[in-house]
Amino acid sequence: MKGPLSGHHEAVPGRDLFNYTSGRWIHDEHLRKSQRRRPFHVAELKRLAAAAINAPATEVASLQKLGEGGFNRTFLVTMRDGFQLVARIPYPVTEPKYLLVASEVATIEYLRRRGFPVPRIYGYSATADNAVGTEYIFMECAAGRRLTDRWFDLSEQELAGVVERIVALEARLFALDFPASGSLFFERDLQCMETVRVADEAGAVREGRFCMGPEVTRGLWLGKRRILPVHRGPYTSPVDVLAAGARKEIVYLEEYGQPVRASKHLPANRSYKQSPRDHINNLTDYLQVAPYLIPSDTSLTRPTIRHPDLQPSNIFVNEDLEITGLIDWQYSTIRPLFLQCGVPTNFQSADGDIPSLLQEPRLPDGFDRLSEADQRCERELFRSRWLHYCYLMATAKLNPSHQAALTGDLGVLRRRLCHQAAVPWDGDNVTLKADLIQLTMNWDRLVRSEDADAAACPIAYSQDEVNECLQLSTAQVELDEQKRLSREVLGVGSQGWVAAERYDGVKACEEVLKIDGLSVTDASKESILG
Repeated sequence: MKGPLSGHHEAVPGRDLFNYTSGRWIHDEHLRKSQRRRPFHVAELKRLAAAAINAPATEVASLQKLGEGGFNRTFLVTMRDGFQLVARIPYPVTEPKYLLVASEVATIEYLRRRGFPVPRIYGYSATADNAVGTEYIFMECAAGRRLTDRWFDLSEQELAGVVERIVALEARLFALDFPASGSLFFERDLQCMETVRVADEAGAVREGRFCMGPEVTRGLWLGKRRILPVHRGPYTSPVDVLAAGARKEIVYLEEYGQPVRASKHLPANRSYKQSPRDHINNLTDYLQVAPYLIPSDTSLTRPTIRHPDLQPSNIFVNEDLEITGLIDWQYSTIRPLFLQCGVPTNFQSADGDIPSLLQEPRLPDGFDRLSEADQRCERELFRSRWLHYCYLMATAKLNPSHQAALTGDLGVLRRRLCHQAAVPWDGDNVTLKADLIQLTMNWDRLVRSEDADAAACPIAYSQDEVNECLQLSTAQVELDEQKRLSREVLGVGSQGWVAAERYDGVKACEEVLKIDGLSVTDASKESILG
């Protein structure tokens, strides 16, 4: 057995193995913690972890909680000789558990066989029907240290170098060839399900190896959606990808939809309960225009894989800032390039102000005369602009196919429409309709950009509809931004999460400021209940 791996895996001894202990929620805390409570047979997890590396259970020295993310809990298993491996189990609220575990394992193994820096999988169970009593994955500890450990200490030149290495890896991912869209699996894990076989590392398509299966995107499976008899992939044409989310949501709303109060901010005169029928009408309009969103350039429609959550905490580096590991491939999908493209969230400018000519960002004139607080703000803004700039420059240099997709005409609107049509409805009847209106306003530009016949737009809205919807959309965007800033100031994360040590202070501030939008609405309860 190998010796101990790097010391970046800092488990916390004595923490509860079954319960969530990494933070608190300022609303519905009991419910959210219950969703993340996962009892299991500790001795059996140790035994199976040891067996996965061909060792007896007596060789396990310790099992400690390593971390808790949005969907999983990880543990560090340390052997008596110092060797370490990671055990990861999903929360009860995480769906679709079976497909997520099976797909992530297959995706990691597929990439590892092609030389990507991903962890080795020692063993897994995509079902809870085992001695441990839960789904699990046993995997190698990533070498190096998390990029987050050094992220804020890196110079501009070091940041540029790291970003270029990340983009170089993305270029290799984008070059992989797939026969369909969906998610990756081993054939053995998708018995009696529709699949499309994928070539192995030798270029051969063999029985029992990799295949494309259903897309594991969370919105397709949320709540009762997971029991709907709808097609979720694999998709052999781009139009199927564009339509799947909308068709799923129509079926769901027809079966289970009820009027709800929108979870998004709306002006006071629109705060009454929203009808699912209005959203069904919007989705029906979307399906009429979806075929026209497909680029005529077939290089932009080829099925493409990319990391689903490319952030510094999922990237490991060595002392020379070379990338040694990419972790967390859960929810990985393969989709047409024009839908996969985009600057990762953690590399985007905080203010979205990236000049169209890609000019190198600079600190403002008179920076030295600013107050210390203003200088700090300007440095933070400059850093985010610099990251965005470096990502775009590296992409233009190393990943031309991504560059072509990023600069495609109306690309942002195409992607936004597909996304908004697929997200689970939360009472928002404005956002998708506003995007559809924008499409009608740019219809001639869309068909010209594709060298298509000047087909008439199949949907239309009255001027009164247009005016009302766009006014509501503008107001909603402004209120959403206020909500985002309020959360940022308070340090409140998704679903009202806060660090445990800040809970009392944040709760007091929330009471004083009466922050709107942090409480649970009718529409968001289903996402909480799963």
